[in-house]
Amino acid sequence: MESTQDEDFLSISTVLNELEKDLSGRNIEIKKEGAPTGKDAILQILGRAADDQKFLARLAEDPAKVLKEYNLTSEERAALASGDLRRIEQWVGKLDKRLSTWIWCRLQQEKW
Repeated sequence: MESTQDEDFLSISTVLNELEKDLSGRNIEIKKEGAPTGKDAILQILGRAADDQKFLARLAEDPAKVLKEYNLTSEERAALASGDLRRIEQWVGKLDKRLSTWIWCRLQQEKW
């Protein structure tokens, strides 16, 4: 039986996910080369959360898991996961209503 190219092919994201599982528990961060970083990554995440309801729901359900898909520092990841508007705006500037969608969603999840 001949194998097809599809059967032999592992996507890069699959390999990265498996590597991250193997390295979990160790204090190692994997950076995705070519992926946006810093301000660009934060703006990409906020824009996607504003425009993609499924992404917003995933982000609300498990921000840590979703944010691992992006090339962020642990500080950037923590600020996005917690909805730290002040910190995020220090990095990217004043957010407009659209880009604030995730922040307001996250803050509404807080229990007072």
